[in-house]
Amino acid sequence: MIDHMSAEPGAVPADDPLAAQEPGRRFPTAGGALPMPGTADLPEPRPLRKVLGPGVIGAGIGLASGEFVLYPYIASEVGLSFLWAAFVGVTLQLFINMEIERYTLATGETALTGFSRLWRHWGLVFGLLTILANLWPGWATSSATVLTYAVGGGDVTLIALLMLLSIGLVLTLSPVVYTAVERIEFVKVGAVLAFVVIAFVAVVGADDVAETRRVVTDFGSVPSQLGLALVLGALAFAGGGGGQNLVQSNWIRDKGFGMGARIPRLVSPVTGEDQAKPSTGFLFPADAENLRRWRGWWRVANTEQLVSFWFLTWLTISATSVIAYATVFGADTPGNDISFLQTEGQVLADTVGSWFGTFFWWIGAVSLYAAALGICDYTARLVADTLKVSHLARSQRWSESRIYSAVVWGLLVVGAGVLLSGFDQPLVLLVISSVVGGFMMFVYSILLIRLNRTALPAAIRVRGYRLAVMVLAVLVFGGISAVIVANQVVNPGG
Repeated sequence: MIDHMSAEPGAVPADDPLAAQEPGRRFPTAGGALPMPGTADLPEPRPLRKVLGPGVIGAGIGLASGEFVLYPYIASEVGLSFLWAAFVGVTLQLFINMEIERYTLATGETALTGFSRLWRHWGLVFGLLTILANLWPGWATSSATVLTYAVGGGDVTLIALLMLLSIGLVLTLSPVVYTAVERIEFVKVGAVLAFVVIAFVAVVGADDVAETRRVVTDFGSVPSQLGLALVLGALAFAGGGGGQNLVQSNWIRDKGFGMGARIPRLVSPVTGEDQAKPSTGFLFPADAENLRRWRGWWRVANTEQLVSFWFLTWLTISATSVIAYATVFGADTPGNDISFLQTEGQVLADTVGSWFGTFFWWIGAVSLYAAALGICDYTARLVADTLKVSHLARSQRWSESRIYSAVVWGLLVVGAGVLLSGFDQPLVLLVISSVVGGFMMFVYSILLIRLNRTALPAAIRVRGYRLAVMVLAVLVFGGISAVIVANQVVNPGG
């Protein structure tokens, strides 16, 4: 179901608003499969405090996958020599996120809709890849595993199944889905930051902090003894990765960024008011007044991402890695397993007090649960968006919200099947997700360059150093994918 945000009057259809501004250029429609956008003025920019949120959600979800598990695990095994990759990964993702947001700010459409305008089935391809990456309930099993540390035991599979059920209820009963996810991730980020501050004071010494110099001295080194799939997947997964970056479009649209204020929001299929309308958008005339508004929105969006996504993500990856290094580096923990978190909690309990070890495990369990909820949300958002816009636009029965709910429960049912089959190794599941996510980023970075160079008015297209960084992202994530594939051909399972 869809809840309309307040839209300004004056939005009218246009035969080709891009051609009207730049004779000879055409706005892509995938050969007529998607309708032309309308023409409307860009809404006035809003202050940062009113739109803060999408970057926090992105950082909050990543606070579990990369920051709480993958990078601390690497630090516990090989020290801080690979922390440079987190800096590179998060910085590249900042630029990728802003190109995703550029298109949505200007049109109100998601990046997937933009890709589908280049070729009708691109959205479906990325939706399926996102499902493939997230079918494995790695975050739920990780959360359940860490919860057993906090409570002293329990059936991991049963706990994970109950978590999946609760995720389905939250995502299908919340009146406005984005608002529920945002609130959960804000609370989670606050709790993690509180833990980091206390742990840093209590257990991290000057020598541990000094080890962070290896971000510079070991730049480019790869600890291949852990397996290329894990370490290179961690580079791709720093902060977000894969479909999580793409869904920035959906989140800023629901928050009312730019032309997204004109687009309906996703709400509960149970409590909302159903609207079957597909979410295609508008282009604004590139006159002086609209370009003034554009500069305001671009400044606000960049600041929001820099502060809430890039800074929070890099801070927490660094801090949790240093804490893991200070507590469990060199300890005898089983390989390829997140049981290092159990050892870390025990060290924290011995150093600070038993309450703090339990607090660490509770923070970890809640953090990983919130990540599982966020991942299920963004996977269903991407799939629902592309199916409604590109394949079910005329359906009155299948609104975007109904598709969303069906995908949510489908993911949870399949995830439950994976757990019941016995395949519940958390770290393995996370690595599978990160490798698929890295390949997705390689492909959609290319498409973002093309989309933002051809489908937008000349005054707001990607250019200069941002274009150069996007080309670098293509090379980095393409190289990661090629190395992992080649390594698996030569050394299957290595």
